[in-house]
Amino acid sequence: MTHESKKPQKILIVGGGTAGWMTANLLAARWGGIEIGLLESSDIGIIGVGEGSTPHLKFFFDEVGIEESEWMPRCNATYKNGISFVNWSSIPGFESYFHPFPAQTDDIFTVPAFLNSIHARMQGYNVNAHPDSYFLETYITQKNLGPIPTENFPFGVAYGYHFDSGLLGQYLAEKAVSRGVKRIFGTVTEVLMNESGELSSVRLDDDSQLAADFFIDCSGFKSLLLQSALKVTYKSFKENLFNNAAVVMPTAMAEIIPPETKSTALSNGWAWKIPLTNRFGNGYVYSADYITPDQAEAELRQHLGMLDSDVAARHLQMKIGRVEKHWAKNCVAVGLSQGFIEPLEATALALSFNTVSAFIKCYEKGAYTNQYEDEFNKEMNARFDGVRDYIVCHYKANQRKDTDYWKDNAANTHLSDVLKQLLHFWQAGGDFAKNMYANNLIGSYQPKSWACLLAGYGVFPPLRASENNDHYKSPHDMAQLADFIRRCGLNFKKHNELLRLT
Repeated sequence: MTHESKKPQKILIVGGGTAGWMTANLLAARWGGIEIGLLESSDIGIIGVGEGSTPHLKFFFDEVGIEESEWMPRCNATYKNGISFVNWSSIPGFESYFHPFPAQTDDIFTVPAFLNSIHARMQGYNVNAHPDSYFLETYITQKNLGPIPTENFPFGVAYGYHFDSGLLGQYLAEKAVSRGVKRIFGTVTEVLMNESGELSSVRLDDDSQLAADFFIDCSGFKSLLLQSALKVTYKSFKENLFNNAAVVMPTAMAEIIPPETKSTALSNGWAWKIPLTNRFGNGYVYSADYITPDQAEAELRQHLGMLDSDVAARHLQMKIGRVEKHWAKNCVAVGLSQGFIEPLEATALALSFNTVSAFIKCYEKGAYTNQYEDEFNKEMNARFDGVRDYIVCHYKANQRKDTDYWKDNAANTHLSDVLKQLLHFWQAGGDFAKNMYANNLIGSYQPKSWACLLAGYGVFPPLRASENNDHYKSPHDMAQLADFIRRCGLNFKKHNELLRLT
């Protein structure tokens, strides 16, 4: 059989939403000549938890050739430089910090200076080890600047977006249809399989059948194909991550649109504030084991200053975990059907993009067979587990003592071996980044991100006595560093102006 003859003739994506239509656009852009259909059902909605992204969403748009000037206005989108974490620590001076996306200026001397200061602070020396003093994207966010520099600035800056997820799904559907994807409406009532245990077709509520050679499961938490039909095992993360519910509601947009997501710790979880061009998206992610939905809604309304508002709130349930196999037989799951890790770091679309990209690579490398199925599943499990570990660390390292929720998170011992190693190297006070590389701990997040989290919370030992602090001399001039960052920032426009030009 030739390489080309193994290529599937028909691919059926079951489920729409952002994940489904992202998948459709990626497959249509890569595999011309294959018949691609997407089946949408009105009873599989968009979860609506989080309307933010990592830089991977830009990678996706670049991959499918869509310009920001085309999609952003359609989806009320704004730029995102990173995430502010507020009130996750009660240590004076560390009540908040900003987690910036990468910039090439990090590599010049801001990251080395930051890591050097952390090393000194872990030895008890009184140096500035708060991350907010070290990064260009933190500075431009504080100044309400967008992430795209003038042409004469020779350094790249990574960024994400905020967007209306419903509008983005609609926009991507239009683009996919224009690329030849067949849009089908109906509800699956039965999944049919052949003698070898592979999927063969789905039966719809009008008793018609849709057959395909390969299937993509984008059916949300129901996972009609991978989990329900193919019986792939689901691994819950509930012992690692306590949150399992959210309540969401919009508020009016301010005159100045901030280029950041804000994550504020509340009594039993955290609240996001995401700026769109027409509104703020807000939500409270919490654990229903510690607070009731009504209590969570009341706390969110109080946090937003909307106790007397008649704006309706929407309540959502979250299933936190992942499947053991993202690819089984002739089916790959993408989006909520493969897993979900709470939206603290806005990783859902990044994981969807990574899944489809890795699948395309492995499927092509294996001449459109399942030859590299195990390799693919190992890679995706590592990505999900890496994101999980980083988010777990936010809770494990929290420096709050006000409620049982925060105390129990700090006392949680259900940690992966990787996270245990990372926390050991931090507490040991050695060269944190070097130890990460030496022990193969570089996964979903780089040393800069881990250091921002732990230093941003103020996870440091007590300072040395003042008489033992005098002889330490930092090799980095903080005034010079601040001036370097300030001068770099002169190359960026105000966020509102950048949006008007997009």
